[in-house]
Amino acid sequence: MARARKKGMTRREFVKAAAISTIGLGVAPSIFLPRQTSAAAKEIKILVWSHFVPRFDKEWFDNFAKNWGAAHNVTVTVDHIGLAEIPSRTAAEISAGQGHDLIEWISPPSQFEPSVLDLSDVVKEAEKRFGKQHPLCRRSSYNPNTRNYYSFCPGWTIDPGDYRKSLWEKAGKPDGPETWEDLITYGGKIKNDQGIQLGIGLSQELDSNMAARGLIWSFDSSIQDEKENVVLNNPKTVDAVTYMARLYKEAMVPEVFAWTAVSNNQALIAGRASFILNSISAYRSAQKQVPEIAKDVYFSPALKGPRGTRWACEHVIYNYIIPKYSKNVDTAKQFLLALVENYDQAMYTSELYNSPAFFDAPIPSGDRGYPAVKGAKKFRDLHNAWFSEDPFALPGEDKGKLAVLKDAEKWSTNMGHPGPANPAEGEVFATFVLPNMMANAARGMKPKDAVDQAELLIKAIYAKWRKKGLVGGKK
Repeated sequence: MARARKKGMTRREFVKAAAISTIGLGVAPSIFLPRQTSAAAKEIKILVWSHFVPRFDKEWFDNFAKNWGAAHNVTVTVDHIGLAEIPSRTAAEISAGQGHDLIEWISPPSQFEPSVLDLSDVVKEAEKRFGKQHPLCRRSSYNPNTRNYYSFCPGWTIDPGDYRKSLWEKAGKPDGPETWEDLITYGGKIKNDQGIQLGIGLSQELDSNMAARGLIWSFDSSIQDEKENVVLNNPKTVDAVTYMARLYKEAMVPEVFAWTAVSNNQALIAGRASFILNSISAYRSAQKQVPEIAKDVYFSPALKGPRGTRWACEHVIYNYIIPKYSKNVDTAKQFLLALVENYDQAMYTSELYNSPAFFDAPIPSGDRGYPAVKGAKKFRDLHNAWFSEDPFALPGEDKGKLAVLKDAEKWSTNMGHPGPANPAEGEVFATFVLPNMMANAARGMKPKDAVDQAELLIKAIYAKWRKKGLVGGKK
């Protein structure tokens, strides 16, 4: 920590979960050489989160990394970590100037840009080999102000609504909610008549963050505009916060104030939630633990706001960073390209939790570890086929229930919408400003006061990063 202080970094900046890296470590970025072998580096250490679908880690990623290393004469070490520990662990390793060569985040790590390598060369090479990167992924890893890719994004996860069809049928809405107002009209009825609440978190965790953003966007507001000016404090945001206070009163219970990232999954599986905002991981868990609940779970696209706007934040966005202290940069970059090349296997072994950032990547030849899909040539073909007829459906289960998610690209967006996921947005996300704003109103604070309070915090964060030249806009 003494080393960090010499570089002008405070202990708080490096230990808290919302840690922000403010000074680069002074190591020049390595230039990626597409034809280079692994001779320049004989090992890489990778830190990744513990995937919500356990078989992904056990059956694929760990073995993929090991086998790739063996094929390239590289010792690959993979360590897994809980998602809540990622920010503090990243900050600690950057502070120490040593640690893993690749660190995987599941949200944009934009606040660490000064301390990580620009991966523009990896993106350029990936697009040369696999086609254009999806815009959602680009805006979650690229800073237009510095023109740097502070991370490399190989994939992302859809964030739909998960609802219990039988409960909604009894309430008179058999196909589930279409609008946010439906959650009050029908979700409230389900709570009153059937005793089962809605499961949208109002706490300091991932899903609450995503829900708050999706709600605000669907009410035609946002934290920032396209030019990165703070625009949160306006009547539409106040309307969204007022709505959340109503929703809590009509359809939820106090436990949502203390939820963790797995709480809504657990509530759905236990039969205590009629609707949650989550990925399909909750459904996959139910298939294994309570099959009868799983068969009753269906999905809705992003809900429409009062003027028909529909947006959802991606559930997770896979972002790999290479800290400037890494001595194995070229090998780490080669691994990232190999990961993209084999992302069809990531899609399948995650049981469709992972979607690719490069939909036009060609399917490699040979045995891919899953049943061949007739006529499929690109990852998009696999995506469409698997979501049309779920290969993981239980016997007797509706195999087409995921079809409503095939076009999720149209209503999914990045954390910084309608602008980029810049370092200021990263810090706002990491410090849970939006879910705190929603929770304050649900607990009784006037919605306008809750928005005013959030705006003060957000403007201070933006001013700090704007001063460093990492965020655009003027206000």
